[in-house]
Parts: sequence; C-alpha cells; structure tokens
Amino acid sequence: MKDISICPSILSANFACLIDDVNRLEKAGVSILHVDVMDGHFVPNISFGVPILSSLSNACDMFMDVHLMITNPIRYVQSFVDAGADSITFHVECDDDADDCIRRIHDLNCKCGIAIKPSTDIDSVLPYINVVDMILVMTVEPGFGGQSFMPDMLEKVRKIRSLNSEINIQVDGGINSKSANRAVDAGANWLVAGSAIFGQKDFDTAVKGLKEFNVI
Repeated sequence: MKDISICPSILSANFACLIDDVNRLEKAGVSILHVDVMDGHFVPNISFGVPILSSLSNACDMFMDVHLMITNPIRYVQSFVDAGADSITFHVECDDDADDCIRRIHDLNCKCGIAIKPSTDIDSVLPYINVVDMILVMTVEPGFGGQSFMPDMLEKVRKIRSLNSEINIQVDGGINSKSANRAVDAGANWLVAGSAIFGQKDFDTAVKGLKEFNVI
C-alpha cells in the first residue's frame, strides 16, 4: 500500500486567518496543500487564482497541489507554475486537448494530474494512466465544498488501481474518517479534505483522525 497523504483544501479555510491556518497545518505534519481554482464557467463557482497561490507559496514550504477547474487550463499553466505550483491537475472534460495540457505541464518541470467528474466515464482518463503523475477522482460534483461523498465513485478508483499500482490516486469530496477508510480500501492514497479539517478546532487531531481512520 502506498503511503497515505492528507491534502487539506483551502477552499474550506478561514480566509481572514489563512496563513495562521496554513501554519497550524504544517505543525500538524501536513506537507501538501490543495488549492482549488474555479473560473465560474467550467464549474458554477469562483474561487481564487495566481495571487493567492503566490502568497501561500512564499509563506510556507508545503507542496502546492493546484486543481484547475477551468475551461482552458493550458492558458494559465505557466502563471501557476511561476506562482509556485508543484503539481497541476486539470479536468479531462475541459476544452483543451489533454495531451497538450500534459505536455505543457511536464515541460515546465511540474507534476501533472488529470481529474474526472462523477458523471464522466472512467474510460476517458485511462489513456493517460501511464503518462500523468496522478489521477483525481471527484467524489462530489466539483464547485462547492460541504457536499456528501458519492461511494459509487470508488469503482473508478478500483479500476485505476487495478491498472497501475504506482500512480497516485486522489479523491476529493465529502472526505471524513468514514469515507477516507473506504477510499483507501479502494486504492486511493491522496485524500483531499475540507471541512473535516478546517471545521475542527484541533487540526492535529483532525489530520491524525483521517490518516488513522479514527472518529474526528
């Protein structure tokens, strides 16, 4: 089994105290920060962009895991890499050619992930299973935090893991101690969590609860 990584999504953070929250995560042993970028077109919400990523990258030493929920990701790849992205994940459903996106991201010496929405057939990402560094399986409809976990999406995780034992598989949406256990059993090893961490007073206990599958 690959090591389990917890990837807190700053979409659920307190933006009035964002750096304080990030510092608390670092003290809790978190090394990956998940940054959701939404354009209001690809998904029905708008979040944040390059300036926030740049500020976070300059303020901490965490791995910046950037999830682009935007229609034309290739247009912005350079800007996000320059701002400190260590990994960029784009959606297979975007308007840009997937091969072009992967090539562009890797040419900039950045890790590349490809994401899939719940309604999209798993076959759409399988051609890239040996060329990307990670596949992100959305376990909620992308766009808003606080949604309920979709357990049937774990079949996609199982399929990917059966075909590639080494690739990182990330799940995002509705992750808590119970769903985390199910996701890991299916083969996921990167768990994006929002309210399950930022909704708790003690980040250290929250992170340990997800990793050890105890009740938070």
